[in-house]
Amino acid sequence: MPAVRAQNLYKVFGKRANKAVELLSDGRHRDTISDLDVTAAVIDVSFDVKAGEIFVVMGLSGSGKSTLIRMLNGLLDQTSGHVEIDGVDITTLAPRELRAVRSEKVSMVFQHFALFPHRTVVENASYSLEIRDVPKAEALERGTEALALVGLEGWENHYPDQLSGGMQQRVGLARALAADTDIILMDEAFSALDPLIRRDMQTQLLELQNTLGKTIVFITHDLNEAMRLGDRICVLRDGRVAQIGTAEEILNDPANDYVANFVEDVDRTRVLTAASVMEPPIPVVAPKSGPRAALRTMRENQTAAAYVVQRDRKLVGVVLQGAIGEAVRKGVTSLDSLVHTDVERVHPDTAVADLFHQAAESPYPLAVVDENERLVGVIPRVTLLAALTPEDVETTPDAATLVAAPMEATEVAVETDGAEDGAKADATHTTTEEDDK
Repeated sequence: MPAVRAQNLYKVFGKRANKAVELLSDGRHRDTISDLDVTAAVIDVSFDVKAGEIFVVMGLSGSGKSTLIRMLNGLLDQTSGHVEIDGVDITTLAPRELRAVRSEKVSMVFQHFALFPHRTVVENASYSLEIRDVPKAEALERGTEALALVGLEGWENHYPDQLSGGMQQRVGLARALAADTDIILMDEAFSALDPLIRRDMQTQLLELQNTLGKTIVFITHDLNEAMRLGDRICVLRDGRVAQIGTAEEILNDPANDYVANFVEDVDRTRVLTAASVMEPPIPVVAPKSGPRAALRTMRENQTAAAYVVQRDRKLVGVVLQGAIGEAVRKGVTSLDSLVHTDVERVHPDTAVADLFHQAAESPYPLAVVDENERLVGVIPRVTLLAALTPEDVETTPDAATLVAAPMEATEVAVETDGAEDGAKADATHTTTEEDDK
C-alpha cells in the first residue's frame, strides 16, 4: 500500500469548475476553456508515493505543483479525484477527522519558514506537539531533540530574528521532525535560500532521510535540486503530469520533447551514478583456478586482465595476462603471488562526476562493489566517456582514444572453481582490445 496516493486529481478555481473538469478530462488544454472564466491548476494528476521515498514534484511557475501539495493534506479541496494517506481517502473525511490526519500523519515545511517571531526556537520546533496537547515538558524535550538532528543544538532559547535564513529553515524542518509524522510535505522549502546554504540543506535532508526513512513529497522548480533529491520525480506541465520516473529515466528516456528540452542542460555526470553506467561482471576467476585456467579465460575473452573473486563474489584483486603467461611458462601453479589487490573500488551510488580521478589513476577498469565488497560491475574509461554525451551524439575517435588509451585491460566474466586443467571459461564479454604493436 502506498503512503500517499493521488487518483485523477483536478483542482479548478471558478464557478463552472465541474464543467471545466468534464472538458479537460477529454484531454483538452486548459487554454482552450478560457471562455468558462475558470483557472485549471491541477488536471488529472495520478501517482503513488512509496513509504520511505523522496518523491519530488517539479515544474515551472504555474504548473500546479503548490496547489497539488496543498491537496495532499486537505488544505485545498479537490474539484474531482481522490487523495489517500496510508489507504484512507482524506477527501471523504469530516473536518475533525482531517485535522487528526494532519496532526498525526502528515507535517509540512513551508517556503517562508512560517515561524512565530515571539516564540523561542525550541518553542517553534515543539509547536506541532503543543497543539496536540502533548505535555509541555515532553514537547520541549522532543523539540530539543529535533533541533539537534538539524544541527541547531545550543540555539534553543534564541528567537527567529537572531537566526540566518538557513537556520530558520532548519527550525521549520525540526518542527516537522518533532511532530514525528511518517509523511512530510515540503513546499519549495529551500528556494528562498542562498545557493550554498540551499545545497547544505539538501545534503542535510538526504542525511536525515538515510537515518529516519520518512516519506517525503518535495516541491521544487529547480531541476538540479529535483535530480539530486528525488528517488522519483514527477514533472508537471500546465497542470498535467508530463513524466514520472527516476532521475536517470527522465534524463536518458524523456517522455516527450518538453521533458527533453527541460533536461538538456543538466550535468549528466552529477545525476548518473556508477550503478547506471557500469557493465555487468559476467565472468570472474576464482582464487583456486590457477595461472593456466586464468590465462585460458583471458585468451578466450581477448582481455589482458581478469578480476579475481571469491565464491561469494567478494573482490580479491586482478591478474594480468603478461604476468600469468610468464608464470605458466615457469610452472607456477598458484595465483596467490600474481594477484594485484590495489584495485580502485567505487560504490554503486557514487556520482559519475566523482569517478574520473580514480579512473585516470587506475590501469584497470574501476571495480564497483557493494557494502560487502562484492563485485557487482565494472567501469572502463570508455564507458565514462559515453556517460558524458547523450546516446544520439557520436563520440569522436580521438576523444575515445584519449579516454581509453591508458587502460590495459577490462574485466573478465568467467567463474572457474577447481583445478587448472579442469577449469573452463565460458563467457564472451569483452570491453576493450589490446593495441597491436
